[in-house]
Amino acid sequence: MFDYEKIKEYDKYKTKVLKYVIYKKRTENEIRRKFDNEIEQNMLDDIIEELKENKYISDEQYIERAVNEYIALKNLSLKQIKYKLQSKGVSNYLIEDYFSKNSENLKEYEIKSANNIITKKYDDSPEEIIQNLLKKGFEYDNVKEALERRNWWKIY
Repeated sequence: MFDYEKIKEYDKYKTKVLKYVIYKKRTENEIRRKFDNEIEQNMLDDIIEELKENKYISDEQYIERAVNEYIALKNLSLKQIKYKLQSKGVSNYLIEDYFSKNSENLKEYEIKSANNIITKKYDDSPEEIIQNLLKKGFEYDNVKEALERRNWWKIY
């Protein structure tokens, strides 16, 4: 027997979750946090599963899209990017998997980001620049590479 009221309720909440996801791509964790107190747990699980099956929710796609946005807009260290993804509730396994599959491109991005920051901090001493970058989570080898490309490392 169909429970018409239950189906109506499910449809109403699915539409609400879908609008939330379409407005801005979200991680599964963000959706759960938003609707945890509003939608009964089993129903929320079913809605999330259906939206995952229909490719509206995908943490893997979220990682790729977010990393590409960060790369296009900011000079962040890889550690800062990982932290931002973790704060959205993306699993460490998925983050590490993405980073290992894209390690060469991400390393090159971090070197360029370090180089951009070095350009802005040109008046600071190399020691201050290095400390600043290390504090922001940049890998030492990538900072060294950025400085070498500017012929600063030989001075330091």
